[in-house]
Amino acid sequence: MVAPAGPPGNKDKAMFVVDRVMRRARLMEPGGFALVMATGIVSVDVTQHGMPRLGQVLFWLNCVAYTWLLGISILRLVFYRDEMVANFVAPGRGASFLTLAAGTCVLATQCILVVYLPVAARVLAAWGALCGAVLVYLFLFSCMTRRVKASFSKTINGSWLVVVVATQSLAVVVALLSKDGSLLVRERLLFAGVNVYLIGCAWYLVIITLITYRMLLLPLNARQFTPPYWINMGALAISTLAGSLIILNAPPSGPLHDLLPFIKGFTLFYWASATFWIPLLAILEAWRHILSSVPVNYEVDDWDIVFPLGMYTVCTTALSHATGAHYLMAISDVGVYVSLLVWVLVGGGLAYRLLHRRTRTA
Repeated sequence: MVAPAGPPGNKDKAMFVVDRVMRRARLMEPGGFALVMATGIVSVDVTQHGMPRLGQVLFWLNCVAYTWLLGISILRLVFYRDEMVANFVAPGRGASFLTLAAGTCVLATQCILVVYLPVAARVLAAWGALCGAVLVYLFLFSCMTRRVKASFSKTINGSWLVVVVATQSLAVVVALLSKDGSLLVRERLLFAGVNVYLIGCAWYLVIITLITYRMLLLPLNARQFTPPYWINMGALAISTLAGSLIILNAPPSGPLHDLLPFIKGFTLFYWASATFWIPLLAILEAWRHILSSVPVNYEVDDWDIVFPLGMYTVCTTALSHATGAHYLMAISDVGVYVSLLVWVLVGGGLAYRLLHRRTRTA
């Protein structure tokens, strides 16, 4: 007589968990670390507006999310390397991998502005710089040397501006870390930060020209207007933040001090441009979902909306201090609640998706 089958043992449960983790690793979206970027900047935002407890909760939540995403990224690199490389060299997708570098630097920023952990901030900044340098050069190299290139409209999109975001996120961390060193260290770090900042500004002007050409002169339907186009504004906002922090931390004399008028003008130029983009992107979002009836469903790229909104609020706060235009804080005081609301909505979409998957596999 055959004994009846009992409940699954610990070994079966372990295999089930391993299978799910490996599936998540295989199907991980290239821009997965946008979750870390968005959560990190909202954490800084609420901390600066008198909600430190909430900022700390978001910081620790971000640490868990970063560890999880980094872990499955490593699994994907080890076990599904060919698929990962195929995504990296695919037109319109490769730049999203740079969210790893940007997310790392945003987490380092939290370690300074939300929960003061300077050693962790330095380690994360070094790791973010390494990831950024490797990924930026590999991405540009793969684009330039690709034998068969897709059409322009299928290649260029807002995700290309993550190149700028990753660069400027490093400039932000360098500017923040410069406060803790001696005058000599401060000058050298800020000099490096200024150069990184200017590289990011230069690449924005190059890439946004291509993106604007694609949006204005080539067909663009509602489904093609995806959340990464919000980085058109987000890259400007983080450039504003980097410039403002350089101004605030510049030494009272020396060559960097002499550059301040130029940096102030360039930083205000980027903030004004970011402000211009917001209504246009909001109109396009309404066109996408209301007029064109594209359904609102959670996707990883939705965090590319949260990050620019949160970054705009944080950069406006920094700009108001850097220029003495304190009336700009009225924008920041409203923007913090907008970015927090959008974070909650997108986070709720993620929670619903995870719960739905768990119910379906139960």
